[in-house]
Amino acid sequence: MSEENIHAALLVIGDEILSGRTKDKNIGYLAEYLTNIGIDLKEVRVVPDEMDDIVAAVNALRARYTYLFTTGGIGPTHDDITADAVAKALGIELYEDQRIIDLMLQRLKPGDMNESRRRMARIPAGAVHVANPVSKVPGFQIENVIVMAGVPSIMQAMLDDVAPRLTTGARMLMETIEAQGIPEGTYAAGLGEIAKAHPRTIIGSYPQFGEGRFRNQIVVRSKDAEALGAAVGAVHAMLAGLAPVTGAH
Repeated sequence: MSEENIHAALLVIGDEILSGRTKDKNIGYLAEYLTNIGIDLKEVRVVPDEMDDIVAAVNALRARYTYLFTTGGIGPTHDDITADAVAKALGIELYEDQRIIDLMLQRLKPGDMNESRRRMARIPAGAVHVANPVSKVPGFQIENVIVMAGVPSIMQAMLDDVAPRLTTGARMLMETIEAQGIPEGTYAAGLGEIAKAHPRTIIGSYPQFGEGRFRNQIVVRSKDAEALGAAVGAVHAMLAGLAPVTGAH
């Protein structure tokens, strides 16, 4: 795979996300983190705590992308079935990892190690740990699937552990251009032509409303600095030929 084609998907697992009870805070963090290290996040899916749904999503996404990250479903309760689902998707048996038991006993008394907590020590055979300095119980990586906790602070710590082991590509470069007082509808056609003329870039227009007025920003992204510079110059030239319109968007 070429250096520029390192990509990933995120599978968010949990009924609580779909019901709205828990507000996901991991998608944006992971997207920015991966972008900064040269991995393009291409797809995000959210599935309930249902075995068949998780297995189907794992198999679809791991086959399509360089990496599949999952968040959620690795706790001690009956509906924490991510490890089981990943093992089933890959056709690999789960086993109880004594190393995880030992890590848990750094925080628990032996008498508190009940069956529910032991569930968290089960990982697929051949998986490697993704360290969790926050609460000790690790995530794991098996093949290109990286299983992490749903709690944001723990997920972030796990990501820091696994990131140095990942293959990364060229980093995305970005420049933001303010379209001061120029309505989006005025420059939309011209921006489309620039995008066609500069295929090695990704160009987007993002209106915002604040302080009683619209503010339009044009964002140009590319992994090629020369291509980025050429597209940015074309955008500036286009905007210079357009007159600002007060109050329009």
